[in-house]
Amino acid sequence: MNAWGTAAGAFVGTLALTTALRAASELRLTRMDLPFLLGTAVTVNRTRAKAIGYLMHFLNGQIFAFVYFAVFVAIGQAGWWLGALFGLAHGLFAGTALVNILLPLVHPRMGSPLTSAPQVALLEPPGFLIRNYGPGTPVVTVLAHIGYGAIVGGFTNLTA
Repeated sequence: MNAWGTAAGAFVGTLALTTALRAASELRLTRMDLPFLLGTAVTVNRTRAKAIGYLMHFLNGQIFAFVYFAVFVAIGQAGWWLGALFGLAHGLFAGTALVNILLPLVHPRMGSPLTSAPQVALLEPPGFLIRNYGPGTPVVTVLAHIGYGAIVGGFTNLTA
């Protein structure tokens, strides 16, 4: 196992995940724009929000990859299949707790189940498994995260 491999895997994996999500959006399989969701947490400027969101997403990709790496080290093994398994768990966590519950609580421009009628949310809350952004969103999101995990696990397992 090697940390440089994890860093490279994080970059390649996040690039693949982001590309898959963008392609799914362009193919109308989902309405989700993850960089936009992340970026609008810090700015109302739509153009800046996308740029900042992409940066945030790539940084999150590095952070999550090193969480994977810590678990790989703790259990003493890594590989693409184990990374894919972690990616499955990561994708399910992202769609159920992270984006559905936690993001609306901290995002200043996103509605939540607690948003009252007088409050106007600029962004629709994602909902369970991000289904509010289209029925294909859960499948696309989970598959993209499985791919991310497989790439991170595979790169981590490369010898220096």
